[in-house]
Amino acid sequence: MALYTTQAHVTGGRAGHGETSDGLLKVDLAMPKELGGPGGATNPEQLFAIGYAACFESAIRFVARKQKLPLTDAGVTSSVSLLPDGEGFRLGVALAAQTKGLDQAAAEALVSEAHKICPYSNAIRGNVEVALSVKAA
Repeated sequence: MALYTTQAHVTGGRAGHGETSDGLLKVDLAMPKELGGPGGATNPEQLFAIGYAACFESAIRFVARKQKLPLTDAGVTSSVSLLPDGEGFRLGVALAAQTKGLDQAAAEALVSEAHKICPYSNAIRGNVEVALSVKAA
């Protein structure tokens, strides 16, 4: 049984408009200038980057609570790249986590565990290369 399900509808693809069924997210989409488009609106890679960073930070906090670690704060910067792949395309991801309250070794172990339980990580594991890094403070 699903814990949560959401829906989104897009028309016009990368040059269109998307909305969630509850109306809380409404976005215009545009091809980025770097890909020959007009820019000026968000794109699927940006949306994926935001979603993955939010999900991964939540996984970090979940694991820290579960393991009773003294994590006082966390953040995640995600970089999502669109890469050529034969006739098509693929994604590449880098996640840079920042933690407070842990030493470097503990922070690295925490991020490794978070990567094992994050739904985004699990969804793309084996298909998308994800580079992890962490900076403890």
